[in-house]
Amino acid sequence: MAAALATADKPQSLDDVMLAMDIVDTLRHRDLVLAKELGTAERKDALIRRLKEIYHAQGIEVPDRILEDGVKALEERRFVYDPPKDGFAIRLARFYVDRGTWGPPILFIAGAALFISAAYEFGFERPREAKAERARIELTVELPKDISAARDAALALAANDAARARIETSYQDGIAATKSGDAEAARAAIGELSFLAGVLEKDLTIRVVSRPGDYSGVFRIPDDAPDARNYYLIVEAVDAKGRAHALEISSEEDRKTARVDMWGVRVPEGEFNRIAADKEDDQIIQHADIGTKPKGALAPVYDIPTAGGAILEW
Repeated sequence: MAAALATADKPQSLDDVMLAMDIVDTLRHRDLVLAKELGTAERKDALIRRLKEIYHAQGIEVPDRILEDGVKALEERRFVYDPPKDGFAIRLARFYVDRGTWGPPILFIAGAALFISAAYEFGFERPREAKAERARIELTVELPKDISAARDAALALAANDAARARIETSYQDGIAATKSGDAEAARAAIGELSFLAGVLEKDLTIRVVSRPGDYSGVFRIPDDAPDARNYYLIVEAVDAKGRAHALEISSEEDRKTARVDMWGVRVPEGEFNRIAADKEDDQIIQHADIGTKPKGALAPVYDIPTAGGAILEW
């Protein structure tokens, strides 16, 4: 018994293990045994004898202990591979093994998504945010500062309350525009204040127009008074070099105000006829200067009687 135990405990060589595996394989492939044949010692002995005959016919002498070990290995399913039961770990392992199939498409999709995300971020989102920030700074800092500077420059030139009131109106319009987020209107207010400053710094002469192709005067017949006539001299504001400059003039016909370099000022019939007679003899108006636009003022001051009204179209 001690000898048998010593033999069982002795480590098997690789050749023995391989031979035992061959025996198991032979048993399986040659249908030498059924599961019920391994139930008794007699059947096991008969099976060993049949195995000896098979190996002897092949010229292979196999020790009994190896044959017994092979039969025992078959009983114990020692060399049988039993696949593990399906579960999360198995699915995960199979998923990893198949990475060559699903990996490239996933990587492509991920790369495309990353590219699109980066393109959106750097091509649209950040420029949009930067633009919004610039607009915010413009409306809250730059434009209010420019509007105030333009007002101060104009006020420094204003010489009367009418001019100062006009400047203040444009200033308030500009500040209101910045608060409502209307940058275009705020910039327009700066333009108005700059225009007013330009007018205020100039000393101009109001002169009746006397050029070929241009009217020097016109008259209107009011719709509600067909027997009456309103007389207008066509004038312009010129500097010392004779260059015309635009002024803000309000029309008495539709109450609209515009920047114009020529307008019609309403005068009594006598003044109209005097200018007409002055031009009639040689087509030159000898006394064409009829007023001024003083420095520091926005509105013309006339040296002849006027009715206080003006027209912008004729």
